[in-house]
Amino acid sequence: MELKRVVVTGLGAITPIGNTVEEYWNSLINGVSGCGPITHFDASKFKTQFACELKGYNANDYFDRKEARKLDPFAQYAMIAADQAVADAGIVPDKLDADRVGVIWGAGIGGLLTFLQEVTGFAQGDGTPRFSPFFIPKMIADIAPGHISMKYGFRGPNFGTVSACASSTNAIGEAYNLIRLGKADMFVTGGSEATINQAGVGGFNSMQALSTRNDDPTTASRPFDKGRDGFVMGEGGASLIVEEYEHAIKRGAKIYCEIVGTGMTADAHHLTAPHPEGLGAKKVMEHALSDNGIDPKEVGYINVHGTATPLGDIAETKAIKEVFGDHAYNLNISSTKSMTGHLLGAAGAVESIACILAINNGIVPPTINHFEDDPEIDNKLNFTFNKAQEREVKVALSNTFGFGGHNASVVFKAL
Repeated sequence: MELKRVVVTGLGAITPIGNTVEEYWNSLINGVSGCGPITHFDASKFKTQFACELKGYNANDYFDRKEARKLDPFAQYAMIAADQAVADAGIVPDKLDADRVGVIWGAGIGGLLTFLQEVTGFAQGDGTPRFSPFFIPKMIADIAPGHISMKYGFRGPNFGTVSACASSTNAIGEAYNLIRLGKADMFVTGGSEATINQAGVGGFNSMQALSTRNDDPTTASRPFDKGRDGFVMGEGGASLIVEEYEHAIKRGAKIYCEIVGTGMTADAHHLTAPHPEGLGAKKVMEHALSDNGIDPKEVGYINVHGTATPLGDIAETKAIKEVFGDHAYNLNISSTKSMTGHLLGAAGAVESIACILAINNGIVPPTINHFEDDPEIDNKLNFTFNKAQEREVKVALSNTFGFGGHNASVVFKAL
């Protein structure tokens, strides 16, 4: 069976450093931090009092009041990102075979705010259940692709992927594989997350996963820096239109790049910590590159998972050196989480767009907030510290690793 080629024809993003793809990219290459004091709730009693929130976001700018009430913020962000991507791809739904267009969407947690509000409301009452009829439909992680499909009438494969921080990379990978196999012509894919609330921040604080640099939030996300002390929470969403190559050519679509590989592995090691030698990370990159026989030497840029956790950054660095050998020193490596924070289930989609735009613009976004080298990390590697670098990028790879030991990678190539 001859496998189909798969390309990216549309992009959409709503992030802590820009509410459109253009704004997001401009902030990335200019090293803008999206971090600041939490405004969504009173965080004065929390260990972490800052996050990367969306800026200037008002649901009523995108939805009518009745519609907004039916959508948890994570689903709102999904709809906004998908709408942008559909428009960018020049999609006219009536001109497509709706049975061959699907939606696959990633969310690590889903409607956490809805769950928090409903359960808190019940706990504060007299024990009489007064749950909203929208409680469950707003909360469940798979509702985002459901809403997108209903808006556009897309009747192809439709489901959600849940693999913690690897969720949206898995979504992209599933879309890629189904198109390769001829099961569909096009997918709206990506991911969204909205966990900057009492439950999200409190829960991650209790795990000691978050930075507590309350005196200097703007520089709190410090991937690969000696002073890193955990990740910074982010929120938002991103979407890619993933399409079969001949289908895209036939409808005259602009093509950003080709997807040439995905990988999925498990660490099988620990609930939250990576394998200390990065074995799962090593294997997932190898699998992604081998999908279409990409030589590691062809890769010019890796957007790493790079969350700024003490163990994770070391393990990923070891894995990169194992996979790429001497070529590792010719790569540009960066963690855009230093600017956006960690968008959890949306991270893979947001960071895939960074890879795609690096290919299209010949610029690699930086890893900001680097102040001191860590002697446990090989700083001869080019982590693109503090300033974007111009570079021709023909092949880029994006890594995402999640609690539970989930690893996912995707490879993009210029046409």
